[in-house]
Amino acid sequence: MEFDLQWLLIGLPIAFGLGWIASRLDIGQWKRAQREAPKAYFQGLNLLLNEQHDKAIDAFIEAVQRDPDTAELHFALGNLFRRRGEFERAVRVHQHLLQRADLGAADRARAQHALAQDYVKAGLLDRAEAAYRELEGTAFDIEARLARLSLAERSRDWRTAAEMAGRLEASGTGSYANRIAHHWCELSLQAGDAGDDAAAAEALRNARATAPHAPRPLILAARRAAKAGDAAAAFNLYGELLQHAPELLPLVASDYAGAAIAAGQAAAARTTVLRRLEQQPSVDLLHAMRLLDGATPAAGDVPDAAERAQRLLHAQPTLSAALAVLDAPLHAADEQALRDVREAVARGARALQRYRCAACGFEAPQHFWQCPGCLSWDTFPPRRVEEL
Repeated sequence: MEFDLQWLLIGLPIAFGLGWIASRLDIGQWKRAQREAPKAYFQGLNLLLNEQHDKAIDAFIEAVQRDPDTAELHFALGNLFRRRGEFERAVRVHQHLLQRADLGAADRARAQHALAQDYVKAGLLDRAEAAYRELEGTAFDIEARLARLSLAERSRDWRTAAEMAGRLEASGTGSYANRIAHHWCELSLQAGDAGDDAAAAEALRNARATAPHAPRPLILAARRAAKAGDAAAAFNLYGELLQHAPELLPLVASDYAGAAIAAGQAAAARTTVLRRLEQQPSVDLLHAMRLLDGATPAAGDVPDAAERAQRLLHAQPTLSAALAVLDAPLHAADEQALRDVREAVARGARALQRYRCAACGFEAPQHFWQCPGCLSWDTFPPRRVEEL
């Protein structure tokens, strides 16, 4: 019994010492691993900041291989792939994250959101829609709804877009009335192109009910009335437009003048256009004035077409204004020289007779309510590039 107790007293310190040595070895190994993982991570971050994306990706891949359970490294790697246009690799990274059973709810939603962004960048809009739908009820719920709205507009699914915008507005995220009005206007135009006049009229009524003072529904309603032969209704609708958005008159100046002439309101329209021409010099308004001049006796205090064009050119020295001067009645003997000048000016003016999106700079020869470049609404000013 004494022999066993003696060995026990000797063995206990030895066992304790061996355990202490083993624990120190494990701690040292763990510390080395922890030092190596951040080192690879910071190396990748440094390469990324220096715009060395290929080497940064290699460094992040090495860090992920050393510590595959680190979600942040996966997110960083996936974002790098997406920025470089390697969408398939980004998708694989984020899908791998979603397959991990130990991933928390917040990181799972984050990975789902990143995966949806990958699909959008890759042009897989149906998969992106499904991925965003999975985010309902998460911290990315509002962002996902906004993204789905953008996807619906991008695919020109205007009815779905109107429904999505309505739900966003009902959730208290802001007012989407003007945007929904645009959706109904697009539906009205689609129905009109398909020959369904009743559906076109119904969609336009919905647009006006959604945003009573929005300019586009008023313009479409006025054009429909003019096409139906109701010039008085068209003139009244244009008058309502001018009450809420007088700066848009150049966009509809010729149509407004035509409706006024047909409704017997040429004199009133002439006064309106002339006053706006003084405030906002524009070639479109000048053309409308020529129409109205032909339908009403010229007042004594109003200059003729040539003088008015010259005043426009003096106030706004643009190529289009120069063309307007050249189009006025000639008072020069050398008409061939004037024709040559007009042709040269016409060639130079074509490049500037465009509208430019205020959001992304996209230019087009016609006015758009939704920019084809960035898909923003109401970002095209009513004036051409040369008039800004």
